[in-house]
Amino acid sequence: MSSYCAVARDHPVHQAYHDHEYGVAIREERLLFERLCLEIFQAGLSWELVLKRRAGMNVALDQFDVDTIAAYTPERIEALMQDARVIRNRLKLQAIVHNARVIQTVRAEGGFAAWIDRHHPRGKPAWVKLFKQTFRFTGGEIVGEFLLSLGYLPGAHAADCSAPAASVPTAWRAAEQAGFSDWR
Repeated sequence: MSSYCAVARDHPVHQAYHDHEYGVAIREERLLFERLCLEIFQAGLSWELVLKRRAGMNVALDQFDVDTIAAYTPERIEALMQDARVIRNRLKLQAIVHNARVIQTVRAEGGFAAWIDRHHPRGKPAWVKLFKQTFRFTGGEIVGEFLLSLGYLPGAHAADCSAPAASVPTAWRAAEQAGFSDWR
């Protein structure tokens, strides 16, 4: 069983996310952006803290609306630095503003989900390189967990995991069925 499957089982904070969201594809821009932001906020902290703050961050960060966040000013960032509902890290907040602006630009190419699809499949190192060239605050762990959580990389769930999310079709399974196997 993967370590997250073991941790999440019967856990009051992790179980709902693990069972119903982790490893499940998302197509809606706002939800994809939220997931990327949550992974960025998690860097150096625990995923449990992020999940506990998720509802408050949704309110404080305008439901992770890409256009609203892309328009944030330095004054808005400063106000967020005083807001206990968010993870108050200036570099992370500045990164999500930048990343929202990048997502606005990929709309011309079909949107964020289409942008991810266009680059799939590829191994984690290639994904990390692409994300680092395109977005901010997207190191190996952030990119890996982001893509794992969306089903673009294998390993979200252990083979024996009984969570509903463990059995949904995923992009990585489709890629393997088509012959791709170079995930590393």
